[in-house]
Amino acid sequence: MARKAKNILFIMFDQLRFDYLSCAGHPFLDTPNIDALAARGVRFTRAYVQSPVCGASRMSTYTGRYTSSHGAQYNGYPLRVGEMTLGDHLRPLGMGCWLVGKTHMRADKAGMERLGLSPDSVIGARQAECGFDIWVRDDGLWSEGPGGRYDPADSPYEAYLKSRGYEGSAPWADFANAALEDGKTASGWFLQNAGKPANIREQDSETPWLTGEAMRFIEHAHGPWCLHLSYIKPHWPYIVPAPYHAMYGPNQVLAANRSEAERIDPHPVYAEFMQTPVARAFSDDDVRARVIPTYMGLIKQADDQMGRLFAFLEKTGRMDDTMIVITSDHGDYLGDHWLGEKDLFHEPSVKVPLIVYDPSEAADGTRGTTCDELVEAIDLAPTFIETAGGEVPGHIVEGHSLLPFLQGRTPETWREFAISEYDFSTSPICAKLGLEPRDARLFMVADKDWKFMHAEGGLPPMLFDLRTDPDELRDLGTSPEHAKIIALMRQRLADWSRRMSQRVTMPDEAILQGRGDAASKGILLGAQRPADTTPEVAAFYEGKPRKNWRDTG
Repeated sequence: MARKAKNILFIMFDQLRFDYLSCAGHPFLDTPNIDALAARGVRFTRAYVQSPVCGASRMSTYTGRYTSSHGAQYNGYPLRVGEMTLGDHLRPLGMGCWLVGKTHMRADKAGMERLGLSPDSVIGARQAECGFDIWVRDDGLWSEGPGGRYDPADSPYEAYLKSRGYEGSAPWADFANAALEDGKTASGWFLQNAGKPANIREQDSETPWLTGEAMRFIEHAHGPWCLHLSYIKPHWPYIVPAPYHAMYGPNQVLAANRSEAERIDPHPVYAEFMQTPVARAFSDDDVRARVIPTYMGLIKQADDQMGRLFAFLEKTGRMDDTMIVITSDHGDYLGDHWLGEKDLFHEPSVKVPLIVYDPSEAADGTRGTTCDELVEAIDLAPTFIETAGGEVPGHIVEGHSLLPFLQGRTPETWREFAISEYDFSTSPICAKLGLEPRDARLFMVADKDWKFMHAEGGLPPMLFDLRTDPDELRDLGTSPEHAKIIALMRQRLADWSRRMSQRVTMPDEAILQGRGDAASKGILLGAQRPADTTPEVAAFYEGKPRKNWRDTG
């Protein structure tokens, strides 16, 4: 019997840079298990997220739609009721859709109440959980301060830690993300503690715990399934348990990709982001020397857990019938371009790793290859739909299936440019620039040669020549010599903005089938005589014997 993908294991790391894998060329970080998956699949080298921030990026990945289509354009923005997600597409095809880990999804509670959807019902629970059935949801920020908890929800991970004997009301902060110094807590929130080991048994830390939950799900799963295994790390706080805290040192920290010229008359939005506390911290080489080895240790731990997971899949026979995807929701600047965290459109922030292993025989010819076509995170949804045996609803899903690349086929057409969007209206930067919330928006248009950023609110653009300046150090956005390429990118953005993105209840096929059908249903606009329509329609209306009601009293 021919091999075919029956299940989908969709693995997402949080804040994992595209270039912090050994298969992507990192000279010091060794990730043999992820590399081994790449050797069995295809590694996409130009994969872009649709927004370089957790919530918005994930909502695009889960819906297969751009952020301006689904509307959840920043962290905490609810995904409106009725947006179709992976579960809505896969379940009618006979494939379950489950979650282990993070979604960063905020439910549209007002919309649910308006429609009478109880969160205790099956459909209400799925609406509130981004379309997933929940094995375990853990969004990973269980911090607690003098003002209370950041996330008031109950944490299954903290419940697990308490069951393992970790004391106190906040074991996530006090143990999993804190070191111990002189018998006292040294919080992972403070970057000075980054190189210290977390005060937790390694097997109890977040990444092994989620791996164990995924394995437990697979052991109990019935029928075809899509499991979204969504890890919390290597997202901050930057702290990792032993032995991973000491595996890398300052001598293995790559020099920051930045230039003093970037700080001379920078773009107004870029200038403000360079002044944020996290950007100022990562502009300090001493901070980078402490934090980046820890970030690398978190990735090394994640790779070891991939080894544990893949060995389990091999042992249970699931490697032969399970498509496996490894990606991230965005990257991490780590001091590049004088920035920390994510948010803008330089490669360390907006480009992500993407590895897809398809066990099907049709994919045998592409194993161990790379693909440098422009790929977007929204391409995963149609890939999964086709893998499950469905037809992609193009009036809803805006991405394009990757199966042709996986199976050695050349798509008839492919995108010429990739799009990403960013809404910074909740940031103090919006007020500093004097922008209204609706104008605090950025758009990226990137092809293989150029990257363009458009800023609303009358601000200038940014432009990088990726051929001569692959490190994106020289902004050409105000260069008169590049007016033509700027005009081209603006035209592309305008063309993209006119896409059909909201007619989600009426596919093209239904429109085509309904054309010319009005006459057969008795609507004869403009007909002057029976001969102006078909004989069948004319006969239906004309010449039937009827009683004369006109002359009756």
